[in-house]
Amino acid sequence: MMKNFILFLTLLVLLSCNSDDPNPQNCTEVYVFGLNITFKDANTQAIITDGITVTAKDGSYQEQLTRIEDSDYFLGAGEREGTYIIEVTSNNYQTFISNPILVDKTEDNCHVITRILEFQLTPN
Repeated sequence: MMKNFILFLTLLVLLSCNSDDPNPQNCTEVYVFGLNITFKDANTQAIITDGITVTAKDGSYQEQLTRIEDSDYFLGAGEREGTYIIEVTSNNYQTFISNPILVDKTEDNCHVITRILEFQLTPN
């Protein structure tokens, strides 16, 4: 009797684990940033990484973009779709505010599509 009960429970667990989805989603575990932005001095075309603060805003959501050490770009909007306005502030450059930037999901809805952008900053 106990064997039958255990067999029944095992069968029940196996059946409950079966997915009804004929096309199960196999997303990778890689973390994708929606924004990858480089800034250049409008006069010299030199890449700017120091002395600027880069903020991405989408409605009430906002985040400060980060720069990986020894890189020339700022990253943000990790796995977050939205319509972003980029604001750059600095003591050495005029405040910059971008047009809206759309970050979409991939077709399989697993990740976001990275927007690789470059903007020119005007010195004070």
